[in-house]
Amino acid sequence: MITWEDFEKVELRAGTILEVRDFPKARKPAYQLIINLGPEIGIRQSSAQLTRLYTKEDLLNKQVVCVTNFAPRQVANFISEVLVTGFILEDGEVVLTAIERPVPNGTLLA
Repeated sequence: MITWEDFEKVELRAGTILEVRDFPKARKPAYQLIINLGPEIGIRQSSAQLTRLYTKEDLLNKQVVCVTNFAPRQVANFISEVLVTGFILEDGEVVLTAIERPVPNGTLLA
């Protein structure tokens, strides 16, 4: 069990995907995502293994929920600055966490 204070340490924010690039150097099939996380956080990038369930067109302009306070992580030749959240299915595929209606980029999940 965790406390409410533990949960509050994780910064979960809404962001809009501005750009989706192929990521051929990734060990597992992935995209490079450029995400607008609002004026406080700005533009950040993420590597996301979403290629089987989502096309680049599906992801463009989609609002996603990101963890914004993890340390950056190097994936091949790319620095992933935020974690895009989703639900991992039994086959390992990821279904993105849905935002039911548009919210301002950078809005914190409560």
